[in-house]
Amino acid sequence: MALTSEDFNYDDDASLDDALDAELETESSESSATSEADGADAEAAKFYQRKARWYAVQVASGCEKRVKLNLEQRIGTLDVVNRIFQVEIPQTPAVKLRKDGSRQNIDEKVFPGYVLVRMFMDDEAWSVVKNTPHVINFVGAEQRRAYGRGRGHVKPMPLGMSEVKRIFKRTEEQKPIVKVDMSPGDKITVLSGPFKDFEGEVVEVSPERSKLKALLSIFGRDTPVELEFNQVEKES
Repeated sequence: MALTSEDFNYDDDASLDDALDAELETESSESSATSEADGADAEAAKFYQRKARWYAVQVASGCEKRVKLNLEQRIGTLDVVNRIFQVEIPQTPAVKLRKDGSRQNIDEKVFPGYVLVRMFMDDEAWSVVKNTPHVINFVGAEQRRAYGRGRGHVKPMPLGMSEVKRIFKRTEEQKPIVKVDMSPGDKITVLSGPFKDFEGEVVEVSPERSKLKALLSIFGRDTPVELEFNQVEKES
């Protein structure tokens, strides 16, 4: 209670003094209890932080970003911010080569169909993640049923720290690679260069060099030729 000047404009009555003293004493006790509760909450939060581990969560194909957004909203709404700390989709940079030869910077998922969650595992936190739309299950060890048929419960298994470090190191250090919708066996037409309008078959693709090797029929013989990605077009 915040005291103002009006709180001191009272008659010289001992009963009023006693009442005010009692009120201040009560508020002091409540404040002390609140401080102790806050301190306990802070200690619990530190404990959850120390014990938090990374878990892999399988989600519906193509729904990784949707799950991440929904889960982050549910964490706040369902008040488990002190137990679920991070939701990540490991990605590496890539460059997608378009048919017109232009390049588009994109992010490629390291593990399509999965998101990683750093959390303190208990029943409530587990339920928040598991019941998020498009979540299939935690990655873990299946606990078979003691009786009856059907699959049992999956016990979530945390990822090892070395594995987590390797995953995120890969996302941080990976240089952008060029992605092109071509693979060995595809039929192509050369769009430019000395072999323009020649047709052939892809035998090797080198994304790191933005090149491919194809067999072109030259003078009636299949001849291996190295070409730039933007020099060819995949036949439909």
